[in-house]
Parts: sequence; structure tokens; C-alpha cells
Amino acid sequence: MHMGLFFSIYTLLWILACILALVVCLSDRRSFAFSRGDYWKFLFCPWKLATFIVAAAAMVVMAPYSGDPTWDAVDAGFMSLMTFLGAPWAIGSVYRLATRKLPLKQALVIFVVWMFTVSWSYDLYIFFRDGHYPVALFSSIFASSFLYVTAGLLWNLDWNQGKGVILSFREKTWPYPSPAAFSRIIWFALPLMALVTAMIIYFFFK
Repeated sequence: MHMGLFFSIYTLLWILACILALVVCLSDRRSFAFSRGDYWKFLFCPWKLATFIVAAAAMVVMAPYSGDPTWDAVDAGFMSLMTFLGAPWAIGSVYRLATRKLPLKQALVIFVVWMFTVSWSYDLYIFFRDGHYPVALFSSIFASSFLYVTAGLLWNLDWNQGKGVILSFREKTWPYPSPAAFSRIIWFALPLMALVTAMIIYFFFK
């Protein structure tokens, strides 16, 4: 198959997936955690915002020096923001879907939010900027997904009086606002942050 035709079909399929996911969301909006105020209170706590700002700033500053012509401050910025906004929900929802606490139809929405963040938005930006899809379209999905999962786990860390450090999506009331200080979870957060840092360094300077 000619690559131009392949990418045209591929683009059409992911656009249709996005439309279908939007229909699913609108048909049962309240069943999605991100449609409720508690999710945004859960997300916009001081330590999560602080770690996001540091990570996003590093990505934006480093992007022009990565040696990858498809990577610049713009896509580094919007992909970092979408990861912060969506990864904690997506990773938590994958767990809750696997444990049958969410309806199966949410799997489509999780997939679309995930893929739009790690690939489709980037592909679309490069297409409009350069007139073609990035060469390493599919290989970059795996590297970006690794960062997405790690970020989602990091921003789901919490501390419970009786249980100690936990992954908050395992709690029945998730997502919930938590007053836990960063000092409570720092020794679990640091390995995840170090993993992300190492991955970014490898990705940019390999």
C-alpha cells in the first residue's frame, strides 16, 4: 500500500475514534471522573502542580536541543499539559476498568485520550507544520506511552493514615481531593521522577 494512502486511512480511523469517544462521553458524562469537580481538585494540589511545572519547563527548554527536527517547544508544551490533565485519570481508569469498577465502553475513551496525547496531537501538529507525518510515528508511541504511564502513577500517589503511601485510584472514593503533603510520599515519588528524567535524557540525547 502506498504510504500516502496508508496515512490517509490511519488519520481517518483515529478521527472517527475521537468522534465516537466524544459521543460516548456525552451520552453518559457523569460516569467519567474527569467530568466531576473532585477530579480537578484531586489534580490541582500544590505538589502535583509544582512537579508538572518543573517537568513541563524542562521538556520545553530541552526540546529545541534534542536533535529531533519534529520536537520543538510547542509540541513539548502541549503534550506535557495534556499528560498532566489526562494521565492520572487514564491510568486510574485502566485499573478500575480491569477490576470491573467501570463500564467497558470507557475503554474506548481511555484509549483515545491516551493516544491523542502521546501520538495523534503530535502527528497532526507535525503534519500542519511540515506537510507530512513524522517519520518515527509509531516508534515514538512506545516512548511517549512509557512517560505517560509513569506520570499517571506519580500523580496518583497519596498518603493514607492507616495504609501509608497508596495509589489513590485503588480507593473507592477516587478521585478525591487529598491534603497529604509531598513529604509523605516523596520516597515513592523520587524513583518515578528519576525514571522520567532518565527517559527524557535518553530520548533527547540518544
